[in-house]
Amino acid sequence: TILFISAFILVCVVSAVLAQIHFNYVHPATGRPIEITNMLSGKALVDLMSKMVTNYANFPPLSMVIVATLGIGIADGSGYINTGLKKILSITPKVLITPVVILVGMLSHLGPDSGYVIIIPIAAYMFYAVGKHPLAGIAASFAGIAGAFAANYTPSAIDPVIQGFTQSAAQIIDPGYQVNVLCNYFYAFASTFIVIGACWWVTEKITNPWLWKACPLDDDLDLGNENNSSITPSENRAFKIATAVLLLMLTGLAAALYPADSILRAPDGVIASFKAPIMQSIVSLIFIFAALVGLVYGIACGKFKSPKDVTAAMEEITKTLVQLIVFYFFAAQFLYAFGASNMGALIAVSGAEFLKSLNLPPQVTVFGIIVFVALLNLIITSASAKWAILAPIFVPMLMAVGIAPELTQVAFRVSDSAVNVVTPMFAFYPLIILYCQKYVKNAGIGTLSSMMLPYTIALLVSLTFMLYLFWWLDIPLGFQADYVYPRRF
Repeated sequence: TILFISAFILVCVVSAVLAQIHFNYVHPATGRPIEITNMLSGKALVDLMSKMVTNYANFPPLSMVIVATLGIGIADGSGYINTGLKKILSITPKVLITPVVILVGMLSHLGPDSGYVIIIPIAAYMFYAVGKHPLAGIAASFAGIAGAFAANYTPSAIDPVIQGFTQSAAQIIDPGYQVNVLCNYFYAFASTFIVIGACWWVTEKITNPWLWKACPLDDDLDLGNENNSSITPSENRAFKIATAVLLLMLTGLAAALYPADSILRAPDGVIASFKAPIMQSIVSLIFIFAALVGLVYGIACGKFKSPKDVTAAMEEITKTLVQLIVFYFFAAQFLYAFGASNMGALIAVSGAEFLKSLNLPPQVTVFGIIVFVALLNLIITSASAKWAILAPIFVPMLMAVGIAPELTQVAFRVSDSAVNVVTPMFAFYPLIILYCQKYVKNAGIGTLSSMMLPYTIALLVSLTFMLYLFWWLDIPLGFQADYVYPRRF
């Protein structure tokens, strides 16, 4: 929040200076010369005040994140998500414990922060129970949770957040441009396999052996009851009923989509079109599916005894959004000032001219974005905060040299996923260190960063390799996604 307040002030001050300079650049969308608007002028300040509320209310990610989170809150508050994750871990053979821990870490994104709070301590205990170093379980699950930002089987709450910033940035150059929430889904799904394989190899060949030598376990371990992964009979019965309801709903949705003239399809019969109601309803479907499944589970196991319990679950999860809601207000004002001042267009066009003068292949340019974001992520770990700053610069700049916003977005997500696990600036680092200290009292920042460094390298290499493989084979990154701008479809 402070970062964006500072950025907003900086934009206003810099715009006042640049407004006095004439630039020989033409806006690619309007064909008119780019002139910087002084955001400290009386008219600009009045416009800002009159639009401050609507800037916030119309901020793309705000409503989508809140709606999706309310539904997930019911599923999370009922205990359905936690039971499902525990169930997967409890039936896992010893030989497959590592890949399953990584997989469950990926799936934990269905519940905000549940991976850090639930999966990591359970993974540590399970590794300990099967004779592996418990900190290796922490490392493997942490890598799976972090890698899931770019590699996952299911959409997550971060998708509409990132998509909102990308679309707003693309509209600096092309006001009518739209970005699908699932524009990186095919890449994310395919990347899960290489990420699981890479993290599995690192855990077994590097992390686990190194930890036994460098971090011997304490002699007086006191694990208490915090790592209890047992499931009661009532929870087990409720889980089966709720899962059956989920499968029934998914089957019903598939059946509704099947007819060529389905009302969920676009007028031309295409499912993945922006005009298709199904694509416009993804967030609503997340809310409905998660809420109904959570409601069934909560009632069946006795967690929800009255309507107040259900609303309390939604209220509880919204507490995790408080920082985001505050941050979004200032991010919305910053993006408005950045766009209204025309600084975004100036940076994009001038940057594009510079890139054109270098005459670099697009593959080299995108790799440069990956490296830059990786370095920046060492000090700014919030994906939404980082992309809110970078999207208005990188997306239109690369559009001007023919690189699609969807490709720029996935390049950002590669670095964001890989480096989170190794930087002490990451918000969950203190919590994860506490988990480590339950087994090794002397564990600290150095211990955690050291054991996570191989995962950062593995994630960065594997995710980048998969991106370039997709690009080389011209496989779509996701729904309505392309590698070039303007789009070919």
